[in-house]
Amino acid sequence: MTLEQLIQSLTPEIYQNLKTAIELGRWPDGRRLDNEQRELCLQAVIYYEQMNDMPASERVGYIADSCKSSHDHDHDDDDDVQPLTLQ
Repeated sequence: MTLEQLIQSLTPEIYQNLKTAIELGRWPDGRRLDNEQRELCLQAVIYYEQMNDMPASERVGYIADSCKSSHDHDHDDDDDVQPLTLQ
């Protein structure tokens, strides 16, 4: 079985389980993913999303344009800035 055939055989449920495992760092049964497993899962998820023509906004790692800071250049007041104290 080729990688492409393997990815094509993934169901939406398996895809979601892989995404959850990546996010939590654990398999559904609670076992930890090692770094190699996490990397392989992420590659499978990305490949699955590409093969299924998922919209970019639904893909892993998508950052919306609306997240960009939009400051009023005439009024550079940083009222929402809060200092971070590291202990």
